[in-house]
Amino acid sequence: MNRRLFVQAGATAAFALFLPAVLAQSTSSKRQGIVIQVSDNDPAKWNLALNNAKNLQDDVGAANVDIEIVAYGPGIGMLKLESPTGSRIADAAKAGVKVSACENTMRAQKLTKDDMLAGISYVPAGVTEIMKKQHEGWAYLRP
Repeated sequence: MNRRLFVQAGATAAFALFLPAVLAQSTSSKRQGIVIQVSDNDPAKWNLALNNAKNLQDDVGAANVDIEIVAYGPGIGMLKLESPTGSRIADAAKAGVKVSACENTMRAQKLTKDDMLAGISYVPAGVTEIMKKQHEGWAYLRP
């Protein structure tokens, strides 16, 4: 009987020590991440992706979310200097949205960084970047 009480008391003490850590984790404001794929050379798709990013920042707070838009394939066209969405992409970057161009696509299309909008980032492979972000727990969106 004494042994059972001793075990119960030990379990209760361990739970009491563990509970605050569990509660702190569940109530902490851990930053979330979302990676948005754009692989279409379509201003409407880009505007939708940019709207999604802005709405997300407005809804949860820009300080609470990391957003990366990854462009590859035909989608890279909207990151060129003469892009019709260039000013919106610049605004998104100023708001903390990371916009990344796939260097594999750039090589295939014979594009250099001089051909691209200022303020964007570069990743070796767009698909790999998306996969890595998902593996790290980021949400995925393709508008």
